Amino acid sequence: MADSAFFCTLSHEGVLAVRGADAGKFLQGQLTCNINYLSETQASLGARCTQKGRMQSSFRIVLEGDGVLLAMAGELLEPQLADLKKYAVFSKSKLTDESASWVRFGLDHGDAALSSLGLELPADTDSVARHEGLIAIRVSPNRAELWVPADQADTVKGKLSAQLSEAELNQWLLGQIRAGIGQVMPSTRELFIPQMLNLQAVGGVSFKKGCYTGQEIVARMQYLGKLKRRLYRVQLDASELPEPGTPLFAPSHGSSIGEVVLAARTEKNIELLAVLQAEAADAGDLHLGAAEGPALHLLDLPYELDRDREIQR
Repeated sequence: MADSAFFCTLSHEGVLAVRGADAGKFLQGQLTCNINYLSETQASLGARCTQKGRMQSSFRIVLEGDGVLLAMAGELLEPQLADLKKYAVFSKSKLTDESASWVRFGLDHGDAALSSLGLELPADTDSVARHEGLIAIRVSPNRAELWVPADQADTVKGKLSAQLSEAELNQWLLGQIRAGIGQVMPSTRELFIPQMLNLQAVGGVSFKKGCYTGQEIVARMQYLGKLKRRLYRVQLDASELPEPGTPLFAPSHGSSIGEVVLAARTEKNIELLAVLQAEAADAGDLHLGAAEGPALHLLDLPYELDRDREIQR
């Protein structure tokens, strides 16, 4: 199923809206991504950090109307909204939960279905196509998100169903794992800095935009630091799906050497993204939950870390 065409409803995420004359200016000082890079044809990944550079949320951000929309784990939306509102008091911007206003679908190998809706989406990651209120975003090769105003959702879902199989959310998350795109969940809130999730490698961090909350820590790690923990893709030969935040161990270490970020089932096993100590990952003896727990096996990611290239963004 993971390699065949399908769609599913992205029910696990909510939509935070920031609108108004100062929306872009306000967010430019709050988020890791460069708001100036957004356009009618370009979206981005990004994160909101604490002053210590720890991610409160990660999201996909896109222009819409008089502001922007951020899609993030649903349980993170309320605390993220509350935090940002504290800084928006003197800004001509309005922050609201617009989750009920949008229904979002994930499409795998669904470009023909998008075309039938009037959406000709380029192959480039983060490209955007729009038609009659619909928004399509390329999130990785052959995968796209379709953002639909709630009053059109039933009609659009019917058209998708006529062309694509409907799959469970697990299949979409498996594709996200294979694309190497990590995500902050409630149990991992304020646990990682952006580079631990390889966010800078997938366009979610700008090192040319100037100051934002947590920027000093994030920039220092990129220019001066040696990243000891980063995102890996691994295979788990087990039947029970581990929750985000589940600790990982290596027999040679006395304490946890990492945490689960995101996990999904395949036909034969489980694949997951995990933040791991690079030293332990290189040694290769990795286990879930305890030093004697189920073994983990490293898999490839579809990109490489390149600090020189990353700092050009």
